[in-house]
Amino acid sequence: MEINFFSVTGAVTFICCVFATSAAFITLRSKKSVKSNGGEETTTSHLINGGDMVEKLTGASMMEQLVPEITTHALSYLDYPSLCRLSMTNSLMRKAANDDNAWKALYHKDFTLEQDSVTPINGWKAYYAATRAIMNVNAEFFKIIKERSVPAMERFWLNADYVKCFHASGEYFTGYNAVIGSWQLAFNWEQNVDVEIRDVKARVMTDLAWVTMKAYLNMGSGNVTNVFEFHNGRWYMVHHHCSVMLIHGGAGQQVVQG
Repeated sequence: MEINFFSVTGAVTFICCVFATSAAFITLRSKKSVKSNGGEETTTSHLINGGDMVEKLTGASMMEQLVPEITTHALSYLDYPSLCRLSMTNSLMRKAANDDNAWKALYHKDFTLEQDSVTPINGWKAYYAATRAIMNVNAEFFKIIKERSVPAMERFWLNADYVKCFHASGEYFTGYNAVIGSWQLAFNWEQNVDVEIRDVKARVMTDLAWVTMKAYLNMGSGNVTNVFEFHNGRWYMVHHHCSVMLIHGGAGQQVVQG
């Protein structure tokens, strides 16, 4: 069953449940025989309860006693908003929620397992945020197509002579003016465009990102690659390539205008 928490309370409650269970395990492992004033042997677990025992014996909190694998596994059940909210509760939760392994696990759950060998320069939390941002930008591109907005498309592309657009029709255009002109022609269709995007995968560098996906439109389907560059605080499209997707290896697939 999938668990999603959309509040700080829910996230903290879940983590605390995991910590309480782990603390009981630590308690069993930490029992020591000691002499009471009456000379009878007893154990520290009889003298001190749960997390208090661990903290008094070791000087560390119950949370700090957890092995990293347990913490990472617990945090893997949280979604992106919940993990962010958890980091705002207190210093220990912030440390746990900012753990690089937790963000790597979340990246693999939300995006792709393909980049397991990648070592992001600024850590997995920053890489997750950058990937999420470029995914949103990529989604905006298809929203513009659906709305057939030429002004929005003009703002979306980088105004440079090296930008390129390859439409599924086989036509390609180089340079900002030619690319925008091609979209003006495409938006003159009378037929409304419904787009469904699947298998979206992104790779983000410092100022360069590319996204691959499959696009299913009401007039056909295609394999799409979008390339973006980061300028003046935002991402701009510099390359769009759409090729016709052959269903089951068959021929004669209807052309996608995109």
